[in-house]
Amino acid sequence: MKPIALWMTGLLALSGLAHGLQLSDSEAAGKRLYREGLSALAVELSARVGASDMLVPAQAVPCANCHGADGRGRPEGGVRPPDITWRRLSTPYGQSVNGRQYPAYTEAAIARAVAEGRDPAGNRLDPAMPRFVLTLRDQANLTAYLKRLEDDSDPGLQARHLRLGTLLPRQGPQAELGNTVASVLNASIEQINQAGGIHGRSLELVSVDPGADKESARAALNTLINGEQVFALIAPLAPALDEEMAGLLEQAQVPLVGSLSLFGVSQNSRQIFEPLPGLREQVLALARYAAGALQLATTDTVIVHPADDTQSALADNLAERLRGQGWTRVREVAYSADSLQALQGAQAVFYLGQASEFATLAGQLERAGLNPYLFAASTQVASQVLQVPLAFSERLFLAFPFVPQDWTAAGRAALTELRQRSGLGGQHAVLQVGAYCSVLLLSEGLKRAGRDVSRQRLIDALESLHDFDTGLTPQLNFGPGKRLGLSGGHIVRVELPEQRFDSMGAFIEVP
Repeated sequence: MKPIALWMTGLLALSGLAHGLQLSDSEAAGKRLYREGLSALAVELSARVGASDMLVPAQAVPCANCHGADGRGRPEGGVRPPDITWRRLSTPYGQSVNGRQYPAYTEAAIARAVAEGRDPAGNRLDPAMPRFVLTLRDQANLTAYLKRLEDDSDPGLQARHLRLGTLLPRQGPQAELGNTVASVLNASIEQINQAGGIHGRSLELVSVDPGADKESARAALNTLINGEQVFALIAPLAPALDEEMAGLLEQAQVPLVGSLSLFGVSQNSRQIFEPLPGLREQVLALARYAAGALQLATTDTVIVHPADDTQSALADNLAERLRGQGWTRVREVAYSADSLQALQGAQAVFYLGQASEFATLAGQLERAGLNPYLFAASTQVASQVLQVPLAFSERLFLAFPFVPQDWTAAGRAALTELRQRSGLGGQHAVLQVGAYCSVLLLSEGLKRAGRDVSRQRLIDALESLHDFDTGLTPQLNFGPGKRLGLSGGHIVRVELPEQRFDSMGAFIEVP
């Protein structure tokens, strides 16, 4: 099946994913008005505020700002917004708020309160309450939504719990990686909960094994979103979904923090926030270093890659980017036992693929009397670096998303404590730090989103993070349209006889 067909199959498989409460068109329009101050019509709504009735855009003072996404209202800045859930407003015996007595609200009374700032008994509401200038349709939409407000919360969000989900392999060749990430996530979340959770909510983590193929991975994702009703995903490790994850999450409107994807975040997805750079960004950082420090941009350069679709596409993208940066002689070679001839004359080799094949390729090059510079991402080849022939000493350069020099004393202590709590050693350090930073990023987003968190508020909060200090990486920066907190890599030169890894300077950022 072709990739586009697989992607469409995934969308169809998840087309029934839960999106919370199903709203009518009128209720959905009322929700937008309640949360964002936006009309269902092509008009700009206004509100009168203060004793002077100063007109301001309704977008500046939407109902949810004071009454909360759930309508329950919480004291803030000396103002005590009341609970405006329909069950509370329509109670048969009326209400007593701030010394005012009034009967139950009706639809007409709601319209009067919104437009004039008076309760059903004619009492003036708190002066902080804006008086909105709405069309009749907008008012009807708002009232329709207020009747459903109490039941309209995002999946996985409860008064005292917030449910997260992840996809981690627990058997097969990637089980060790999955168990490492699971240990980091569980220990980190346990620590958060022991400290009181976030805004009074404890975090729950549901982990499902994605299996080894696309079909089982889609089913596992469906279980998390549709069955377990998770609020967000955190640090999944599901290579089979690398090409599809962004589209599936867009369809389900579920945020993801820290995909741990080898290939990095989809730059076009609003849902995915990635703390660490992917393979593409690390290789581009290598290319920038090679062009500047080693003056290789005009030499015969080969991108070696496996013959699979994903990495072939990545090789195409990298070749195009290199040419755009002034590299004049770039070729692509699909690696096989017979590809050595195609590498004749190469002075720089950028490698994409498995660690075992990297060491094999280096051995073949040595036996053929070829000695080009070798460039690779540590996340792909680190386990086999010391098997590379000594002839490539100081000619082998790796990209790392972070190096120990990035670690602050506090970050180092936190990682040490985490390893002690989870029983981990130093194995799979990049995965450990990636998962840990994902928890830090998500928890900070939840804190900034506030008690009235929603999926959209979480996304907005994460977008606002700048110079976010993890203690283990360079500072992370996000923003509207910017979902990769760190883009580039540290360049490290490998000295093989001494088994020494020398940092070549500061973190190299790439666009």
